Amino acid sequence: MGHTLRVVLDTNVLLSGIAFPGSVPGKIMSAWRMGSIEVILSDFIIEELRRVLPRLSHRHGLTSAEIGDLLDILSIQAEILVPHTPDEQSLRDTNDLPVLGTLLAAIQAGSVDCLITGDKDLLGLGERYPIVSPADFWTRHGGF
Repeated sequence: MGHTLRVVLDTNVLLSGIAFPGSVPGKIMSAWRMGSIEVILSDFIIEELRRVLPRLSHRHGLTSAEIGDLLDILSIQAEILVPHTPDEQSLRDTNDLPVLGTLLAAIQAGSVDCLITGDKDLLGLGERYPIVSPADFWTRHGGF
């Protein structure tokens, strides 16, 4: 058996996967639940989810207690790393820095295949870092 892919999931992929289980991000989340991939997150990504999920309750229908339970489960199932502080001037959104920093921490730990994100600014760094869109990831690795 080949090695299990290890990926950092950006908040937008997690949000889409939760709100739209049939979407590509939903399929990636399902692959994680089934143990086909391993996920690396940071407290920043978990906290960003904690802030944004209640605003999307019309999409996913989760109560605040269910959101808390879900975040606890994600925290237990994922490997949690402390993000590095990247010196990346090209990112307009400072919230992208800890996400990139999570990828850099995972790279330093020697155990990550890519960051999966829908963020165009982060995807624009794909020449220098292993950053792919959910669709690209699924095209290459889907069908677990």
